[in-house]
Amino acid sequence: MKKVSITVLMFMLVAVIVAGCGGETKSSNAEKPANTATNAPAESTAPTEPEEGYADGSYYAEATPSEDSDWQEVIALQVEDGKIVDVNWNALNKSGGLDKKALSKAGQYGMKEKGNAAAEWHEQAEQLEKFLIEKQDPAAIIVNDDGKTDAVSGVSITASGFAQLADAALKAGPVERGAYKDGSYYAEADSFDEKSGWKETVNITVMNGKIVAASWNGVHKDGGTDKVTRSKSGEYGMKENGNAAAEWHEQAFNAEQYLIEKQDLAAITLGDDGSTDAISGVSIHVNGFVELAAKALANA
Repeated sequence: MKKVSITVLMFMLVAVIVAGCGGETKSSNAEKPANTATNAPAESTAPTEPEEGYADGSYYAEATPSEDSDWQEVIALQVEDGKIVDVNWNALNKSGGLDKKALSKAGQYGMKEKGNAAAEWHEQAEQLEKFLIEKQDPAAIIVNDDGKTDAVSGVSITASGFAQLADAALKAGPVERGAYKDGSYYAEADSFDEKSGWKETVNITVMNGKIVAASWNGVHKDGGTDKVTRSKSGEYGMKENGNAAAEWHEQAFNAEQYLIEKQDLAAITLGDDGSTDAISGVSIHVNGFVELAAKALANA
């Protein structure tokens, strides 16, 4: 009986040991599944489609004129293959004459001279233009409450107008271009007038293929201030002499604006004496303006 009991006990002990070993094996397999996150192949995904760029074409926008400023900001952009490839930010003066870039390049805007800037306006404008071409998104130009930005190195001028205009132009979509080539164009008379001593000059700015600014002026053989400046100061004195209803610079402004409106020099018809009946309030001879404007635009 004792032998039987011992034998039974041994069989029971072996069964318990075998069952225990089987449980441990199952537990080990559960901790290390065959397909873990680190061993599993990467999930297959379709290639991401590139974001669509801008529609190819020309873009243009003008700011709403403000009573607080003499300048009206404008912008022209060019898109090719969905990318912004050219940006031209400028400003036009309500009184006509040179645009802001031309004035700055001529040293007449004088931001550095006034001591409040490390670079002239046109130089800082060019930095903003380059930044937009690089980033391809006006939203990248983050502005502060005062309209300035820390996003573009070396730019201390107000940049909010630039960012807003660029955004507005791009959202509006491509626009029809004018007949001319964008750029700034200049022409001057071949010599000083023997009687008056003046040599006439013309500056024309084209954006989006259209004339947006025109400046008709003159320099004197004896030096000194230009013709527009002398006229504004009363030194030229056409009204004072009693032979004109408006000063020379006022009539020159009317001629400039007429060209901007018509976009065609042929619209300024001339009489035999060089005067015109096409422009209201203009009695001065405008043949010099027409000839020089045609010369300036010859390559536009």
